[in-house]
Amino acid sequence: MDRDIVIIGGGIVGLAVARQIQAARPALQITVLEKENAVARHQTGHNSGVLHSGIYYKPGSAKARNCVRGYGLLRAFCDTNGVPYEICGKLLVATDNREAAALPGLRERGEANGLTGIRHVSGEALRDYEPHVVGREALFVPQTGIINYTRVAETLASLFQNEGGIIALGDGARAIRQAGDAIEVVTHQATYRARLLINCAGLQSDRIAALAGTVPDVRIIPFRGEYYELRPDRKHLVRNLIYPVPDPAFPFLGVHFTRGIDGGVEAGPNAVFAFKREGYRKRDFSVTDSVQSLAWPGFRKTAARYWRTGAGEFYRSFSKAAFTRALQRLIPELRQDDLVPGGAGVRAQACRRDGVLVDDFLIQEDERAIHLLNAPSPAATSCLAIGETIARMALERV
Repeated sequence: MDRDIVIIGGGIVGLAVARQIQAARPALQITVLEKENAVARHQTGHNSGVLHSGIYYKPGSAKARNCVRGYGLLRAFCDTNGVPYEICGKLLVATDNREAAALPGLRERGEANGLTGIRHVSGEALRDYEPHVVGREALFVPQTGIINYTRVAETLASLFQNEGGIIALGDGARAIRQAGDAIEVVTHQATYRARLLINCAGLQSDRIAALAGTVPDVRIIPFRGEYYELRPDRKHLVRNLIYPVPDPAFPFLGVHFTRGIDGGVEAGPNAVFAFKREGYRKRDFSVTDSVQSLAWPGFRKTAARYWRTGAGEFYRSFSKAAFTRALQRLIPELRQDDLVPGGAGVRAQACRRDGVLVDDFLIQEDERAIHLLNAPSPAATSCLAIGETIARMALERV
């Protein structure tokens, strides 16, 4: 089957890329390949549903640019297409002097990224925002919101298909080969010959790049994030979104409280090494995935650097009491029996050979392909902006 562009990956970013290219050049023949039987089955479908403001990200970075741009694009998209969301704001709570000292820098970073209205909140005033939170001081970020990203992805898919785009479900790539002035993607059902391949495969993105003949200097290391939910009679403990001050040395935000667009309240996640790339349960294990992660020199260096943090995350994974204690730093009156097991997601975190966890979006090009090799949070918020970026790159090629 001849196509202009084949996109591998039917998550929110792959679908946004497809839709943005289609909107810019409607005549192009575009197919999205998704190995699962529905779109948004992995990172998108296990997302906590936060519409991120952009306060965390280094000014000028791809994350900062795409998050702030994507935030506006996504809100406009939802308004146009009837996808519900809510701008409720969030608190970044400092519970000790060290965390409090980091708040001015976070505020400066957010303002450098274009955010306005960030407010300093004293410890006494915290209860005006979140009556059950105890902290030394905090920042209130008004732009943050809540949304259902699966709903966004399904809407993108519907629009794309309605305009003639093809989404091939249950059809994963088995082989990729150069074929003269084209690239061929062999699946279980067909062979697609395209002028350009775009790899948005998330947890499998480094493997797809390798199939296409690119040897990226990163390896995807999967980290599972596990959640609890607040019992319905204890949801009143959380009004909106409550976050700790992030550790700048570790690319995860720490356990926090998130009110969902459906009214539930999630607590978490932790961040534990997953022994299977698509392993959403503690007992999930893949020999291939585990060996590939453990054999990567960068992961071994990362593990040596963060072993204490990693050990703490594993301990919380298996100890509800320890998980509760971490959450009690924000809401001391929370009790262990207020929490019931929730869902889990797996983050595709790119790790360099030198042991550095890649902290920004990472795109790599070769002659016939564009590979998105690192797109963790805030990729869902940023999806339409990432789609614009890759669409520009693609249209220069085709």
